Amino acid sequence: MCKTLYAKQRTESAFAQLHRNMKRSFFLILLTFLSVSVFAQQVTLETCRQLAREHYPVSKEYGLIDQSEQYSLRNAASGWIPKIQLIAQASWQTDAPTFPEEMNELLATVNCEMPGMRRDQYMVGIDLSQNIYDGGRSAAEKGIARAQAKTERLTADVALYELESRVDNIYFGILLLEAQQEQLKKQIAILEENKRRCNVLVNNELALESDADAVEVEMVKANQAMTQLRYSADAYRQMLSLLTGQPITEGSLAMPEDITTLPSTIQSNRPELQLLDAKLSYLDAQKRLLKTAARPHFSLFAQGWYGYPSLNMFESMQNAKWTLNAVVGVRALWNVSALFGNKGINEQLLNKQQQIKLQREVFDFNNNLQIKQEDSEIARLEQTLVDDERIVTLRRSLRTAAENKYENGIVSITDVMDAVTDEGLALSAQALHQIELLKKKYELKHTTYVN
Repeated sequence: MCKTLYAKQRTESAFAQLHRNMKRSFFLILLTFLSVSVFAQQVTLETCRQLAREHYPVSKEYGLIDQSEQYSLRNAASGWIPKIQLIAQASWQTDAPTFPEEMNELLATVNCEMPGMRRDQYMVGIDLSQNIYDGGRSAAEKGIARAQAKTERLTADVALYELESRVDNIYFGILLLEAQQEQLKKQIAILEENKRRCNVLVNNELALESDADAVEVEMVKANQAMTQLRYSADAYRQMLSLLTGQPITEGSLAMPEDITTLPSTIQSNRPELQLLDAKLSYLDAQKRLLKTAARPHFSLFAQGWYGYPSLNMFESMQNAKWTLNAVVGVRALWNVSALFGNKGINEQLLNKQQQIKLQREVFDFNNNLQIKQEDSEIARLEQTLVDDERIVTLRRSLRTAAENKYENGIVSITDVMDAVTDEGLALSAQALHQIELLKKKYELKHTTYVN
């Protein structure tokens, strides 16, 4: 019975181990499938832009700008916090209040002595003040803090916007090099087929050995060109990897979708325009702060101290005892000179605003000119592609005709190689123009800042 129980336990243990192994295998297969799926997924242009924005060091400035803004806002609000000052003072003066000699003689007749105040005086106390009207200074300082933070954020936005152009250029450069490689592979396949045909003719003594050598030379030249394209594409992928912080492999970039509706005007939310508006707002905030300097400021105050002399002058003239004293009241301060002294600063701010408005006019002019140029370039490339399609068709027909003529002994192998090269150049030019057209459309979209 013990043997039976032991065998049963071993069987159950074996089944449990098998179950665990199957679960482990299932999860490994699932993870492998997911990894392959993620790896196989192509990277889009928008993904590269987003990765570059997150990886670029400028993106780290946003957190620092937020912290700086909060510090500035707290500093501006501190003007409404009651101010407490501790006071300790010891002084000696050349003279002090005393009664005239005649008055002292009169007081002596009634046994009253009034020696006068001492020249050494002491006090230890506290001073409290609370703003009740600061002329709008605190609100103006908060406005400056917000305007400055907004300007700094938009400056970072402009830097990241320019970064997107760099990403676009490298992205389309990779697509162009990969497209040229694909066309060159087709040309190499044609050369291999012609070499096969040439070898058949040479074996049948219908062609010279030099013909096969001529085809071989063209194949070597094509492979050299392929190597150069591959190295160039690798260099571009390395640059894109550095910008995005992610590895970019061959064939991992997706071809962007074609843009059918082309924008024609710049959107007002383009970062440079927003930055210029923010600079104008910052100057307005400075003007508001300047106005507060010419307004009166009111505050409540309270002072209390322990020392000598006291507020009761007669008591201090009789004896040098330390006493408690207090004063409360309302204080008004008005810097009248600011009404006239800030005129030059205000004119300087107005001049800066005019400069920024002029910068905006120049920006609009240059970008409208750029849009016209990009529209014209897009129209040219669209017509060029129509011609490319016709040229490729004709070059393919001429190459096929040259191959047939060579087999019939009408033309030399050099003529065939020229036809193959011409067809390859036509295909390469067509691929180049296709990528250039798509790139120009995305440049126009980027210029107008249309989502």
